[in-house]
Amino acid sequence: MGHPGRQHHPGDPEAPAGLVFPDWLLERRRRAEAALVTVVATSYLLGVSTRRMEKLVAALGITRLSKSQVSEMAKDLDAQVAAFRTRPLDAGPYVFVAADALVLKVREGGRIVNVHALLATGVNADGYREILGLHVTSAEDGAGWLGFFRDLAARGLSGVALVTSDAHRGLTEAIGATVPGAAWQRSSVNIVCGGMVPLVHLRRRERTLATRP
Repeated sequence: MGHPGRQHHPGDPEAPAGLVFPDWLLERRRRAEAALVTVVATSYLLGVSTRRMEKLVAALGITRLSKSQVSEMAKDLDAQVAAFRTRPLDAGPYVFVAADALVLKVREGGRIVNVHALLATGVNADGYREILGLHVTSAEDGAGWLGFFRDLAARGLSGVALVTSDAHRGLTEAIGATVPGAAWQRSSVNIVCGGMVPLVHLRRRERTLATRP
């Protein structure tokens, strides 16, 4: 039963009739739960195995941690990923843009398959490099690149003077169709080989990019 004057939060213990838990006690409990979720989600992001996580959270008094519990706690990261990938590109003009794709092996339905991560970075109005977009497709083709750059344009990509990329035909045609007036130059250094992003599991890669300060 709740108590007049105090908001009841989901997960708070119910007090017997006539007994009220003080707010300071419940607040400490909620902070402890939030800390646990943060530890588990961060460990998942960094690729720590469930077995190693169990040892890590043992210090917080947790004696068992299942894969389903880890997945549930990591769900909070999905919202951050979605917000990052759909955010407005309002720090332009992005005078210089670089585009590239990386082939990754991921587990899908119990099988290991190849997917393509389409990536674009740009230099914003303050002179800082910014990750503009990251899309995952089954193949690197013209349709995938066209949809990728259309999404960037819809989110506010503007002021582009130069785009660098490899000479993939579908990519160069997508650039010409969606970034009119911008010059194109073949990139001499692959974005991934240049060390712009870490080589990690695809989902963790997206989450790493989305939660990076």
